[in-house]
Amino acid sequence: MIGSSRTALGIGCGVAAGGLWGLVFLAPELVREFTPLQFAAARYLAYGLFAAILIAPRWRALVGMLGRAEWGALLWLSLLGNIIYYVLLASAVQMGGVAMASLVMGFLPVAVTLIGSRDTGAVPLARLVPSLLLCAAGIACIGWQSLSEAATGTQANGAIGLLCAIGALASWTTYAVGNSRWLDRLGQVSAHEWSLLTGVVTGALALLLVIPALMIDARPHEASEWLRFGVIAAGLAIFASILGNALWNRMSRLLPLTLVGQMIVFETLFALLYGFLWEERLPTALEGVAIILVVASVLSCVSVHGRHDPTPSGESLA
Repeated sequence: MIGSSRTALGIGCGVAAGGLWGLVFLAPELVREFTPLQFAAARYLAYGLFAAILIAPRWRALVGMLGRAEWGALLWLSLLGNIIYYVLLASAVQMGGVAMASLVMGFLPVAVTLIGSRDTGAVPLARLVPSLLLCAAGIACIGWQSLSEAATGTQANGAIGLLCAIGALASWTTYAVGNSRWLDRLGQVSAHEWSLLTGVVTGALALLLVIPALMIDARPHEASEWLRFGVIAAGLAIFASILGNALWNRMSRLLPLTLVGQMIVFETLFALLYGFLWEERLPTALEGVAIILVVASVLSCVSVHGRHDPTPSGESLA
């Protein structure tokens, strides 16, 4: 019963995190006057500022709990999961198109689940094959739909964009796996505190983006554009970065890594939903099939883990 409660709570946190993270895909459409680098710098600066304010009361106590290894982990996790990932993804979208980038990034659940299947006590990979096949089929439908509508670019730009998308996939897969494993080791630091610490480090790293972001695009903007830009960046920092990451870290302590990988698909589903609402249209037939396949993949994976009754390490349900 305790295992079922852990799984249900973990899945709920994963769905909520996906809903908040899906906003990341809509936000750039609302600030098209600015470059992705400018938006990344603003978003992560705001994330760092809010995280520093929230963690201030616990700062001294947490610093005493963390050693060189923990700070090193925060540094590389912040780089991989936020800065490098976003820059590579934005570059992939610009040079290869949204379709190609989304198709490559759609393999995140498969990549994380395949790596997690090697963990001790994980569900055997053979039992995950139906879920992985459903997920792959859904991703193929989404990718085919996107590719059929995408505008083509030059061959060279397309090749570079593809390499950037693969790099972004590798970056976030490494982050998801590494973050989950570090959370298992940090019994003295809560998932929310770890998320805030990641935000502080990410904000410090974002300072390095400010000068190049302003130099690359020095076009003037109206006051109303700057206001909208600031509000959206701050909103994304609060809802996607702070709340979304806190929910994701909570989920990572409640679920095994193989199931954590499947939870990433909710970001894709919510991003699709927000996109349909923004474009004021219903899904096409191919998009509808893809959504059904992806949901079926997650339900299949949940069913397998329910029968396996995992007991992941980490915090209790207290």
